[in-house]
Amino acid sequence: MKIPIDEAYLTKQIQALVQIDSINPDLEKGAAGEGAIANYVAQALTEIGITPQIQKVEGDRKNVLGVLKGTGNGKSLLLNAHLDTVGITGMAAPFSGTLQDGKIYGRGAYDMKASIAAMLAVMKGFVESGHQLAGDLWFTTVIDEEYGSKGMEHLVKHLHTDAAILTEPTQLRVCCAHRGFVWIEVKTQGRAAHGSRYNEGIDANMHMGRVLVELEKLSQALVQRTGHPLLGPPSMHAPLIQGGTSQSVYAAFCRVELERRILPGETVDAVVTEVQAVIDKLAAADPQFHADVKALFNRNAYEIAPNAPIVKTVQATAQQVLSTTPELYGEVWWMDSALLGEAGIDTVIIGPSGGGIHADEEWVEVESVVQLAHILAQSAISYCK
Repeated sequence: MKIPIDEAYLTKQIQALVQIDSINPDLEKGAAGEGAIANYVAQALTEIGITPQIQKVEGDRKNVLGVLKGTGNGKSLLLNAHLDTVGITGMAAPFSGTLQDGKIYGRGAYDMKASIAAMLAVMKGFVESGHQLAGDLWFTTVIDEEYGSKGMEHLVKHLHTDAAILTEPTQLRVCCAHRGFVWIEVKTQGRAAHGSRYNEGIDANMHMGRVLVELEKLSQALVQRTGHPLLGPPSMHAPLIQGGTSQSVYAAFCRVELERRILPGETVDAVVTEVQAVIDKLAAADPQFHADVKALFNRNAYEIAPNAPIVKTVQATAQQVLSTTPELYGEVWWMDSALLGEAGIDTVIIGPSGGGIHADEEWVEVESVVQLAHILAQSAISYCK
């Protein structure tokens, strides 16, 4: 059976969702947050005939869930998208939701309000068709993906399904792996002294220069390693540095933050140990050199076997809908799929086509969202048996 997808409804929902400001308040102080869009999604579920379930995560920030209960003995499937967006600096009309030449424009159109609209259209299609699955089909939208993933962390503590489809943008390709990251702090210690007292001061900034030279060598070595078949090699860069207090004072400290992009199987301890080895080498060569290393925050990489049931289901369904075999690939950035995977939920990622993620002009191709909705609906029929 083919579940009908109401294309006019889907298009209207993309526009309506884009027109709601849902900038993550952890990214911009005083931003609107996800309260209004969560209320809208809850009302949309109600209008479809599904009772919304609200998970209060933080203040007015809440996840919105809905479920089509199965008849029993079938596998359960979770569809997921996030409610929040990044900021709008530089955008001319961030909340317009303008439809032009088959594209809808505005912040979050591509990342990822179109996916929410597709999920709503899928749930509506199941309700109106009367088709009942054997397993449960969950609609889930979460807060805070763009910052700390508090919404997904909350969701996986309270809901478990056999599999999940994360609808992050993929250009309708099937993503089954992505990188993780570790943020690492390196801090060199010097000795403050008047700038004229060379015999008293120890310059922490100069010492950090030595560290950065060695870390650049490590960075170059990392990208020469044999990489993951879908993700390539690991990498590292130094995005933030701070040191010293005044022009005429020897710097008593210098602090640099590193971002180490990690592959499946790499651990925080192993990554920190690599950096610590650089520090130990420099300390052994100079008794006045002192530095500390610590991990600040991390998110694990993720992968799922290409022959996992949910991957095979989505790939086969996408092939039917698109009339071509979708590419299996790995994504370079981190996604909430890692948290789903850590919770024991087999997760695959597929989403619409578009452009301008986090950029001054963001848009989504409406036809690709319609195709996504068909893929999600037919995947549910195939999987929830």
